[in-house]
Amino acid sequence: MNKFELERLLNQKLNSLSIKDYVENGLQIEGQSDISRIITGVTASKDLIDRAITHKADAILVHHGYFWKNESPLLRGMKYRRIKALIEHDINLFAYHLPLDLHPTLGNNAMLGKLWNVENIRPLDEEDAMPLVVQGELSAPMSGDQFRALLETTLSRKPLHIGDNAPDQIHRIAWCSGAAQDYLERAAEYGVDAFITGEVSERTTFIAREMGIHFYAAGHHATERYGVKALGEWLADEHQLDVTFIDIDNPV
Repeated sequence: MNKFELERLLNQKLNSLSIKDYVENGLQIEGQSDISRIITGVTASKDLIDRAITHKADAILVHHGYFWKNESPLLRGMKYRRIKALIEHDINLFAYHLPLDLHPTLGNNAMLGKLWNVENIRPLDEEDAMPLVVQGELSAPMSGDQFRALLETTLSRKPLHIGDNAPDQIHRIAWCSGAAQDYLERAAEYGVDAFITGEVSERTTFIAREMGIHFYAAGHHATERYGVKALGEWLADEHQLDVTFIDIDNPV
């Protein structure tokens, strides 16, 4: 597939042109014209680029790419080495941030809901046209410890759990992949029993205790593996491209 045709296809699938983001989504760095072999991963680190070179990939597709808002435009140091490797090996870099969080079937939040067997998934704020935070009911109520164990099993990561003043049973949850700890107070105000995201801040502990809600920080990387993997599988199934997901270990 031509690189621009692939970009058009991904933009259409993810509705990316209508989503305001902190970064330009789509083809960020041009490589060779025709693409047949793609490496997918969470972040366009040098490790992932090196693995793509080894696999003789034509393109890399990630959730976390480059050129973020307020990022320095200078090409030096780590950034220079990453981009130099891509250009020297003629590898295209595609990146989709919020579009890959928001997508209702392939997005990070949607895939987490499937992993946890959540029912009636819907926006936390049902008036929100592009909801970053979603909610739903567990198929069966769980204690805080039982739900922590479910997160550890499904994400292969032991989460941080704050539940000092929270309900004995979790029925309804809200979640947002990545770094969404500042949505905790809002989630509590909507009456959910637990809120799950990737990261935690110092203030989060006190918000969870004072609002009487379970909070789980399950890892930014761990909660954002599944969207890009699902997108790659869709490309392979629907468009017969050779796609391989590579998970570069990241404890954060």
